[in-house]
Amino acid sequence: MKISLTQKYNVPGPRYTSYPTVPYWNEDNFTVEKWKLSFQKAFSESNSQNGISLYIHLPFCESMCTFCGCNKRITKNHSVEEKYIQALLKEWSLYCKLLPEKPSIKEIHLGGGTPTFFSSDNLEHLINGIFSFANKAENYEFSFEGHPNNTTYEQLKKLYDLGFRRVSFGVQDYSEKVQKAINRIQPFHNVAKVTFWAKEIGYKSIGHDIIFGLPFQTIEDVIDTVEKTNSLKPDRLAFYSYAHVPWIKGNGQRGFNEENLPKDAEKRLLYETGKQLLSINGYHEIGMDHFALPTDSLFHSVENKNLHRNFMGYSASKTQLMIGLGVSSISDSWYAFAQNTKNLEDYYQLLEWDQLPIVKGHILDDEDLIIRKHILNLTCELETSWNKNSLIFKELPDVLISLKEMENDQLIVIEDNKIKITEAGRPFVRNICMAFDLHLKRKSPETNLFSMTV
Repeated sequence: MKISLTQKYNVPGPRYTSYPTVPYWNEDNFTVEKWKLSFQKAFSESNSQNGISLYIHLPFCESMCTFCGCNKRITKNHSVEEKYIQALLKEWSLYCKLLPEKPSIKEIHLGGGTPTFFSSDNLEHLINGIFSFANKAENYEFSFEGHPNNTTYEQLKKLYDLGFRRVSFGVQDYSEKVQKAINRIQPFHNVAKVTFWAKEIGYKSIGHDIIFGLPFQTIEDVIDTVEKTNSLKPDRLAFYSYAHVPWIKGNGQRGFNEENLPKDAEKRLLYETGKQLLSINGYHEIGMDHFALPTDSLFHSVENKNLHRNFMGYSASKTQLMIGLGVSSISDSWYAFAQNTKNLEDYYQLLEWDQLPIVKGHILDDEDLIIRKHILNLTCELETSWNKNSLIFKELPDVLISLKEMENDQLIVIEDNKIKITEAGRPFVRNICMAFDLHLKRKSPETNLFSMTV
């Protein structure tokens, strides 16, 4: 029996927000001191030209969403806010002490958890504290994630006044049955209210995050969710494949059974249906899993070929240095990665000892840096080339051989010194990146590490 391309290529694989991916970091060759040197080098190379990025992880949530694989702490006790913000500012001050001049911040992204768990006054205290050590770069872009159920007008207005112009709201799906399964009860009215507030205040880019492949989700659910989404006309959309990773410690993906999940061709049809509706309504597909209106900066970045991808996802701004503040956050200097402890109590303790709360990382070697460029090209531009010596690596011929089957399946076109992903290949970008992933090729996972690629 002939199998479909979805069945053929739907295998466990990384999402490629970094290369090497976290499970393949060489922790034996990493020290915090090496990270500090790499951080300082990246700062000296980039601060005056492009500025730097900050990702700030705000982990608290009032309830557990059972689709979520993020690092979070469930509590209804809002007294935790002030201690955590003081810890974030302490961590930021430790970084700033390593610098010869004030950083120029191009990007800030508040992620979670639930950033809007925090009061508007505490969010203001955080951002003002950050800028007591820093300046705003030219054409800066500040963004945050908001929960439609608890985002207030006051929070939106306060963050706008502090320079934030982009907000994304987690929607997931509007079906009551799906919402109950993932423990995310969220009426359309709540999403509409915060979206209209953001437009009224003046936000330039409003995003909605929706997910396909959720438990009990049907074609009718996707159509309904996309039609409701289109009625609100957000500027950009993330239309993610649900990542089923119940083996991760602390993961809340327990509210449903495996057989409740749409799989393979059924799951892919959910995406293709949503994609078609979004296209009809004026949205353009961006890289993997993202859509934007022609008026949004994400669309312009594709047109100008400066779309970037990092641990914050896709970005219209490109910076070399990204500092991750907060529990579990990952920093990126281009030459190295460093991750903070995932344990909140350890995070506080290390900062009390005046130590950066880093527990692991990876120093990229020359081969890593070349492969990283190829994977960024594939995920951002849907093509890559090796027309310069700096993009050639020893195992390139073997990689090209491994891609032949994908070429036969018309997912890619291989030219003399270039690979281009076809329209048919768009659903399989991660699989194409896996052909370049030498760490994955040399050592296949022996346990569950990654969600399915399609």
